[in-house]
Amino acid sequence: MRILLTNDDGIDEVGLRTLYERLSPIADVTAVAPADDQSAVGRQLSTDVALTEHELGYAVEGTPADCVIAGLGALDIDPDLVVSGCNHGANLGAYVLGRSGTVSAAVEAAFFDVPAIAASVYFPVGGIDFKNVSPDPVHFEEAARAVRYLIEHASNVGVFETADYLNVNAPLPPEEGTAPMEITRPSHVYEMDAEHDGNGTVTIHDRIWELMASGSVPDPEGSDRRAVLEGRVSVSPLTAPHTTTEHEALSGLAEAY
Repeated sequence: MRILLTNDDGIDEVGLRTLYERLSPIADVTAVAPADDQSAVGRQLSTDVALTEHELGYAVEGTPADCVIAGLGALDIDPDLVVSGCNHGANLGAYVLGRSGTVSAAVEAAFFDVPAIAASVYFPVGGIDFKNVSPDPVHFEEAARAVRYLIEHASNVGVFETADYLNVNAPLPPEEGTAPMEITRPSHVYEMDAEHDGNGTVTIHDRIWELMASGSVPDPEGSDRRAVLEGRVSVSPLTAPHTTTEHEALSGLAEAY
């Protein structure tokens, strides 16, 4: 199997290297990843990007979407699968999917008809400040184990016949044993708000992190955030946007127009 490995944290980050080392025994892995941090850029594209050879593959002066397009369109890799991650921080909830560089790389692969897996790790806001912690390979081991398991088994049972990509979010490894896996759907609970200070500055808050820190997320059973908060590996099988549906009322408006 040939795997194109990318991320949005940068090619030298621990999460990507952990996946590279974990997947190399079962696949020919080539990293095509951003040269530096490109977190939360979504599917932003560039026109021209510089490409540099790297010990793991290629470093790209661009976004995760740039990396996937370069890897699939310009480099002689021809992968069977694209893996994006392992992200330092969770990508949970429906409203996060479009802004995440990690997930956007998987979406970009889907438009090339190449199955993909996006992988992220939830660092508990109540215990570890993931923005300031120096990540260690052990932090990503649960996610890497889940990704390898899915790579070894998902194609054999036809998972990618109906799912374009899998969004995997793992908790930190438990003190004993391993985390169970749950098939989930992205939560639709939305807790964004903003405050104006009266002096020209608006501060935007994502209140869901405060709720996760307190352990009181309003997400229903079966949702990705609920699973991860309760210590399970969340796997959401998703399709690339955008889905269209028959809409009788809208069809009537078009006819009247």
